[in-house]
Amino acid sequence: MALRSTLVALLLALGCASATASELPWALPADATPAQIDTAVQALGNELLQQPGLTDAQRSHALLAAGRDREAMLAIQALRTTLLAGHDSAAAQRWVPLLLLAQVNASGGGTQVYARAFGAAFADLDDVSAVQAQAALAADPVRARTQFGQALANQAGARVLSRDTALELLRLRALVQAQTLSAERSPGLIRAEEQRRFQIDEGLRIPTGDGVVLSAQLALPRNTPRPLPAAMLFTIYTDPTKNRLKMLLAAAHGYAGVIVDARGKGQGSGTIAPYEHDGRDANAAIDWISQQPWNDGRVAMYGGSYEGFTAWAAARYHHPALKTIVPYVAAIPGQGLPMENNVFLSANYAWAFYVANGPMLDNDTYAQNERWSQLTGRWYASGRPYRQIDQVDGTPNPWLQRWLAHPSYDAYWQAMVPYGDDFNDIRIPVLTITGYYDDGQISALQYVKDHLRHRPDADHALLIGPYDHSGAQSAVKPMELRGYEVDATAQFDTPALTFQWLDHVLRGAPRPALVPARINYQLMGANAWGHAPSLEAAAGRYRRYHLSPARAPAGDHYRLQEAPTRPGQLQQTVDLADRSTQRHGYYPFPIMAAQDTPDTALSFVSEPFTQPMDMVGSFSGDLKVRINKRDFDFTVTLYELLADGRTMQLSYYMGRASHVRDPTTRQLLQPGQWTQLPFDRTRMVARRMAVGSRLLAKVDVLMDPMHQVNHGTGGDVSDESVADAGAPLRVEWHSDSVLAIPLRPANGSPL
Repeated sequence: MALRSTLVALLLALGCASATASELPWALPADATPAQIDTAVQALGNELLQQPGLTDAQRSHALLAAGRDREAMLAIQALRTTLLAGHDSAAAQRWVPLLLLAQVNASGGGTQVYARAFGAAFADLDDVSAVQAQAALAADPVRARTQFGQALANQAGARVLSRDTALELLRLRALVQAQTLSAERSPGLIRAEEQRRFQIDEGLRIPTGDGVVLSAQLALPRNTPRPLPAAMLFTIYTDPTKNRLKMLLAAAHGYAGVIVDARGKGQGSGTIAPYEHDGRDANAAIDWISQQPWNDGRVAMYGGSYEGFTAWAAARYHHPALKTIVPYVAAIPGQGLPMENNVFLSANYAWAFYVANGPMLDNDTYAQNERWSQLTGRWYASGRPYRQIDQVDGTPNPWLQRWLAHPSYDAYWQAMVPYGDDFNDIRIPVLTITGYYDDGQISALQYVKDHLRHRPDADHALLIGPYDHSGAQSAVKPMELRGYEVDATAQFDTPALTFQWLDHVLRGAPRPALVPARINYQLMGANAWGHAPSLEAAAGRYRRYHLSPARAPAGDHYRLQEAPTRPGQLQQTVDLADRSTQRHGYYPFPIMAAQDTPDTALSFVSEPFTQPMDMVGSFSGDLKVRINKRDFDFTVTLYELLADGRTMQLSYYMGRASHVRDPTTRQLLQPGQWTQLPFDRTRMVARRMAVGSRLLAKVDVLMDPMHQVNHGTGGDVSDESVADAGAPLRVEWHSDSVLAIPLRPANGSPL
C-alpha cells in the first residue's frame, strides 16, 4: 500500500485532477522519459487492481504493469488452464510470452532464467501447441511498440483516463515488454525446439514443365510414420517467418506441410505474374508432391485470400491427387478485386507493388501509408482519367494498366479460376470460410454459388460469421469489430477447423462439429449458430419492399413499404465535374454507428418490427431507373435502424448499371428511357433484429475517390475525365423499384 500511495501522490504532483469512479488519474509530460512512463503505468496498474469486474486477462495485464510479477505469473497460469479446458489452445498459447516475462521478472533473472522458463513452458506442449506458442513468441515487437506510443500520444495532456483506455494502455505495455524480451532471447531456443520436433527442408525446387522452377519448403513430423498426405499452401506472399509457422502447424497436425512460392517469388525462377499462372503452377506442384516418397499420393490445399484463390485455381485442373480444398476469404480476380461488379476500385492499389516488386514482399513500399491514402484524393481532385492514376502517383503501375485493359469479365479473367462448366467436374470436398464483413466475401460466396449450381450434389460446406478479411483467417477472432460487439459463440479457430476438415476427408475422422450442414452461419444478435442444407433454405422466404416516394412519418426518410405504392419517382442530380464532394459511403466502417447521419443518398425506412426478425442471406433488387446519360455506377446499402437510433450495416451492392445483367458483356442504357436494373451480387449476412428495429435502405450514385468515376459517355470509364462530365447526371428512381430481403420471424413461424 505504501508503494501505491507514493505512486498516486507522484501522479497528483504532476497535476492530475480528481477522477470519478469510472475514470482513473493520469498525468504524463509530453516529453516523458522511459522512467516516467514506467512510473505512470505502474500507478495505473495499481489503480485498476482496486476496481471490481476485471476479467482474468485484464487483471493479468494490471498485475504486470504494477510490478506484481509473481501474482501475474500465477494469474496467467490459471488463465491458460481455463482456456485449455475450453479447448482454446491458440488463445492459451498467446499468453506464453507474457508468462515468460512474469517468470523472468519475478526471478530477477537473465538469459539462463529465461531459457529454463522457456524449457519448462514447452516441455508439456504437444506439437500443435508448441507451434502456436512459437507463433506468439515470434511476433515483431515493433508493431506493439508503435501502437503503445500512439496510445500514449493520444492521451497527451489528459488528466484522467477512461477505464477502457487504461486497460488498453496496460495491454499494449505488456505486449511491448513480452515481445521485446522474446525477440531478444527466444530465437535460438525456438530453432532448437523445431529441430527436436520436425524435419525441415527449406530447399525444395519444383519444375512446372515450361522451364520455370518454383521454390518450396517442407516440414515433416519426426515421430510419425511415412508417407503422409500433404497439406499445401501456394502463395505469392513470400514471408519466410509467417510461412514457416504455417508449414510447421501442418506438420504438427501430422501432415507433410508444404509451402510453395508463386513463380518468380522466393528462390524460384520466372516472371512474377499475379493471378495469371497460379492454377497451372499449383497443379504442377500437386503432381510433383504426389510423386515424392514422403507423400502418400494425396494432397490438400488450404489458405486465405490469395491462397484461397490459388486453391480454387488449382481445382480447375482436376488433378487426381488433389483430394480437398479449404479456401478462406478466397479472391476471384476480376470479380472482387481489382474490380467489383465491373467497377475498378483503389482499395488495393499498392498491392501490386507489394507482391510484384521482387522475390520477397516489398514491405517498405507497401507501408507508405501517407502516400497511398493521399493518392486517391489527389487523383479524384485532379479530374484525370482513372487510367492515369499512376501518373498522379509518379510511379508506373504496369499491373494496374494490364487489368484496366479488361473492364469486362472476359476470357482473361475467366481463365484464372473455375468458370461455368469447369465446376461440373470439381467433385472433391470443399470447406469455404468467409465473413459478413470480409471485403472479399463477394468472391468467396460466388465460388459457393457456382459450385452448387453446377454440382447440386457437391460436398461443399460454407462457414460464415461476423468476421472481416483478417478475422476469418485467424485462430483467435477479435470480439469487437468496427463498433460491433461480436457474440461469444462466433469465436472459433480457423486453422484448427482446417485440419479437422482435412482429418475428416483424408483420415476418416468425424465431420467437424461446427459445420454439420452445407450452410453454417453465426446468427448475430442471437449468440447462436444456424445450419441449413442450402442457401435458399437458410434464407427462407423473401419480403419484397418498394422504394416509395412517400415521406416516412419521422426523419429525413422515404417509405420502404411492402404494399405496392402509388406510381411516382424520386430524382437525384449529380454534378460529375464537382470533385469537392463525394457521395454516400457504402463501406461498413463503422458497422455499428451511434445514429444515422443524413447524406447524399435517398433513404428509405420500413415500419418497425413487431416481433424479432431474422435476416439470413443476401438481398437482391430490381430497380427501375431513368437517366440522361448512357451509364452510371450506383450503390444500395442495407442497414438495421435500431429502436434507440443506432444503425448496423447489414449488406450492400456496388456496381455498374451497364453490367448489372452480365459482367461479361456491357449493355449501355438509353438516355431518357426507363430501364430495369436487376442485381443480386450482394453480401450475405445473418442477423436477429429486435422488436422496434426497422430496415433502412439507401440508394445513391457512386462517386468518390476510391472508385472510378463513371461519367456516362458509354466509352471506357478508365479513359473518361472530368472534361467528359457534361451536363449533370440526372437519375430518376421509380416507385416500381423493389428490394427482396430474406426475412423470417425469429420463432420460425411463416411470414
